[in-house]
This record gives sequence, structure tokens and C-alpha cells, in this order.
Amino acid sequence: MSLFDNPDEYFMQQALREARAAMAEGEIPVGAVVVSQDSILARCHNNTERLHDVTAHAEMMAITAATEVLGAKYLTDCTLYVTLEPCIMCAGALGWAQIGRIVYGAADPRRGFTQVKGTVLHPKTAVSGGVMAEECEALLKTFFKGKRG
Repeated sequence: MSLFDNPDEYFMQQALREARAAMAEGEIPVGAVVVSQDSILARCHNNTERLHDVTAHAEMMAITAATEVLGAKYLTDCTLYVTLEPCIMCAGALGWAQIGRIVYGAADPRRGFTQVKGTVLHPKTAVSGGVMAEECEALLKTFFKGKRG
């Protein structure tokens, strides 16, 4: 798939690559990429098990990596692509980073930020959900089925 055919799907594919890498490492398969001007600034996935850190979500790692690349704390001109709807912790951090746009794949009806009344995001942050949701959900279901199996 070419970037210019459908940028959201192209970059979500990149986030899915990260999610698969997480799964291969025994992590919950969530991947994230931060993009600015059609260039990927950061590629990350969950590292909570490896780092023994409950805050090492893909989104948190991606915020840190992208701000390091930019040399700035705000991501106003960036888009975060993530395979699972951000939790309230990650949404709060994305709000503080003033991310310009969030694109997520699978909804998270238990812990996703959209379950919280009001919003923790920056008022100018645009949100698009459900991009490649089936692929993102399938990866998560496969992971948890293996854990229960």
C-alpha cells in the first residue's frame, strides 16, 4: 500500500508492525507511531513487562521518543497512530503534549479514554477511531486467547 493511497491505513499498518513486535516479546500487542509531515518520528510498542513499568504503554513511549526527536515538549503538528484506543493515562499525557491528532484502531470499551465523561485531550486535538479496527482487534484477541488457552 502506498502512503498516498490512504495515509491513515499506511501509518496504522506501521503501528500494527509494532503491535506484532510487542506480541512476539510477550507484551500486550499495542503499537504506536508518531508522524509529522508524512514522516515517522517514533515507533514504539508496549514495554510494561520488559521494563516492569505499568506506565510503559506504547503511547507513552512514543510521546517521549517523538519529543526527543523534535527537541520540544509539544506535538501540535503530529499525529499519533495507535492500534488500541488510548487509556485515560495515555490520553492525559497526549493532552499535555498537545498532540494534533489521534488515530486509533480498536476501541477499548473497558479502559479507553472515550469512556470518561468530558475529555482529557487538548481542545484542538482531532480524534479518528476505528481505522483498521478488525485487524487491530484480531491481534488482541489472538494474544489473550493464547494467555487463557
